Amino acid sequence: MPLSDNAPATEPGPAPGTAPDPGGPLIRFEQVVKKYGDNVVLRELDFNVAAGERVTLIGPSGSGKTTILRLLMTLETINGGVIWVDGQPLTHMHKNGKLVKASEAHLRQARKKIGMVFQQFNLFPNMTVRRNITEGPVHTLGVDKEEANRRAAELLDMVGLANKIDAHPTQLSGGQQQRVAIARALAMRPEILLLDEVTSALDPELVAGVLDVLRDIAQSTDITMLCVTHEMGFARDVSNRVLMFDAGRIAEEGPPEQIFGDPQEERTKTFLKAVLDG
Repeated sequence: MPLSDNAPATEPGPAPGTAPDPGGPLIRFEQVVKKYGDNVVLRELDFNVAAGERVTLIGPSGSGKTTILRLLMTLETINGGVIWVDGQPLTHMHKNGKLVKASEAHLRQARKKIGMVFQQFNLFPNMTVRRNITEGPVHTLGVDKEEANRRAAELLDMVGLANKIDAHPTQLSGGQQQRVAIARALAMRPEILLLDEVTSALDPELVAGVLDVLRDIAQSTDITMLCVTHEMGFARDVSNRVLMFDAGRIAEEGPPEQIFGDPQEERTKTFLKAVLDG
C-alpha cells in the first residue's frame, strides 16, 4: 500500500533508524524492501557507498541490481526502509518529527545529486548533440547557455567526440551515442553517477571504446560511481568494491581482487564461472 503524505515511512516496511552522520556514507540503504506484487526483489537490504567510492554490482538477472539504481533515481518507490543520500532521506522527508513520503519538490531537489546512464542511450533524436547535453543544465540547473556550451565542448572532448557537437544522434554509431549519454549525465555535475549495463545494447566491437571512457572518468575524477555490469574485466579495473547479488540480497562483497581472485561463497563461484566461461 503506498504511503500517504502523513504516513510514517516505516509502513508497511521495517522501522528506519536515525539519520546518518553528515560525514558518513554518501549512499545508505537501510532495511530497504522492494516488491512487485508477491515478488520480493530486495529483502531488507543494507549497504553503504562512501563519497568517491566506485562500487560495482554483479549477479544474475533478476537479482535486484538495476532496481537499486532505479530506486536511487526515484524511478521506483520502496515498500519499506529508507534510502539516504548525503545524509538526507531520498524518497522521504521530515515532517512533524516523522519521515513521510517525499513531495515532488523534494524529489526534484534530490535528483540533482544523481546522474544515470541507461542501457539504451535515450538521446533526443530531434536535438543536436550540443542540445542533448546543454538542455538539462540550462533548464534544470539554471546554467547560462554560454557556460553550458563550454561545458558540453569540454565533456565531448573528454569522451573523444569533440567533432560531433553539431551532429544528430542518428548520425552517430551506438558507441558514440552512449558516449554522448555519458557526457550528458556528467554535464549535470552529479555527485553520484549510476551506470546500468551501459554496454549491453552495443555491438561487441563498440564496447571497448565506451569502457575506456568510463575507466578514464573513474581514474581522473572523484565522482562516486555505482555500476551494474556483466563486464567483469571492467568491474575489476574500476571498482574499489564489488557486491555479488543473489535473490535481492548481498551474497558476498569485497575488493575486486578478492571477489574475482578468491571468492568465498559458492554462489559467487558458480556465477563467475558461468559468466567468465560463457
